[in-house]
Amino acid sequence: MPLWIAVTLSAALLQTWRTALQQKLRGQLSVNGAGVVRYLYGVPVGLLLLLAYAAATGALGALPAPTLTFLAFVALGGLTQILGTNLLILSFGARGFAVGTAYAKTEAVQGAILALVLLGEHLSALSWLGIAIGVGGVLYLSLAGREMSPRGLLQATLQPAALYGLGAGTGFALTAVLIKAANQELAHPDPILRALVTLVVANILQTVMQGGWLALKEPEQFRAVFRTWRDSLPVGALSACGSACWFAGFALAPVAMVRALGQTEILFTLLFSRFYLKETLKRAEVIGAMTVVAGVVLVLLGR
Repeated sequence: MPLWIAVTLSAALLQTWRTALQQKLRGQLSVNGAGVVRYLYGVPVGLLLLLAYAAATGALGALPAPTLTFLAFVALGGLTQILGTNLLILSFGARGFAVGTAYAKTEAVQGAILALVLLGEHLSALSWLGIAIGVGGVLYLSLAGREMSPRGLLQATLQPAALYGLGAGTGFALTAVLIKAANQELAHPDPILRALVTLVVANILQTVMQGGWLALKEPEQFRAVFRTWRDSLPVGALSACGSACWFAGFALAPVAMVRALGQTEILFTLLFSRFYLKETLKRAEVIGAMTVVAGVVLVLLGR
């Protein structure tokens, strides 16, 4: 199995696990509070991953130095990830964990278009078909219980869960493109090492950005982030490990391919939604999820 496929599947599983834990934190923290824990508690874990990998590969004394362009890309990518995460958490409250995540999965086609325009990444016709089918599965999922008509489509698109979820997808698509651009700015031949350096710098900047906002606008929530460390620490650890896998995937393969394969997260999401969060799944939601998976298969065949 190619390494990029292995790390992307790992990223999808870890992200689903982290998001499920983060959703439970919403009972203790605000949207910004639940968002900042993934970066704050992810910094030490990401640093440990970087040091362990650098030591194992003999690169501990030759870490790449960040440039101003690298820092700019990382800062922008970190900001779009913060916005995407906040919108994703908001979408959960509208129609639940599984459906909120499904709307955000439109990031696959959004990412493919952005990568084509900004990075010049090209895909085969079969891969584009797979992405279209995957988005069709998301559309079917979002229309569950509504009439399949222009009016039903409009209602599904304008509902809060759709607006938040689609916005989250845009944020994550921009993050993927910006993080890959940052990775390419580092002068080192090892793409995994570059990905881990990018992860650590991104988490530090994100902690400063969202943590500073939280301290200024929600001081009580800022204190609560530290009071809930027992529940927040696993979120940060899973976030760091998941982001390490995502960033490695972006370094090893086209953004569109990584994001398309990452749609397998919807399967993990359904399992967590049903067995961990105890949410009831509808038949249409399962059909929509399987359609997404069929699209992923076509994307891989197109590779």
